[in-house]
Amino acid sequence: MSQPILSVDEARTQQTFRALMWALSYPGRPQALPFAGRAALLAIADTLLDLETSYYCADPELGTALARSEARPLAVAHAAYQFYPLLLEHMLSLLATAPVGSHAYPDEGATLIIGCELGAGQMLRLSGPGIPGATQLRVAGVPPQFWALREQACAYPLGWDLLLLAGDQLVGLPRSSRVEVL
Repeated sequence: MSQPILSVDEARTQQTFRALMWALSYPGRPQALPFAGRAALLAIADTLLDLETSYYCADPELGTALARSEARPLAVAHAAYQFYPLLLEHMLSLLATAPVGSHAYPDEGATLIIGCELGAGQMLRLSGPGIPGATQLRVAGVPPQFWALREQACAYPLGWDLLLLAGDQLVGLPRSSRVEVL
């Protein structure tokens, strides 16, 4: 049986989907996306957003582009997918209201997509499912207070799934991952 021939757009969407899947399956392990920067954010949005989903975007220009997905724009306290191309310290009090799900519906916790720089900045020690033993990851461009906020929000099965985007590299930290700031 032969494989279907994918268009260039279909192949990129499939590559983005696989990167998202592997990033959350193997926390802390960078995955390559077919695009970098704002184009990577849009590729992630194209893969995740549809008529049945909701989003919040901290960047008005990116928010306008995300509106084309026909997903519902909602406030932080209700949005399933939240895009922060640049997460600033003053945004943390608002981010603290992001949904963490409930014991009946833990899947209603938000997925945060945050722009950052990998390989520099804060050293993190990661452990948990999908991580053999423990691993370390350096992340810059994320306020240091974010990690304490994430720890408060994540009491498995509740919490946020986190996707860190640096250029064309994507790192996933599902709510089940333990993050220790070193």
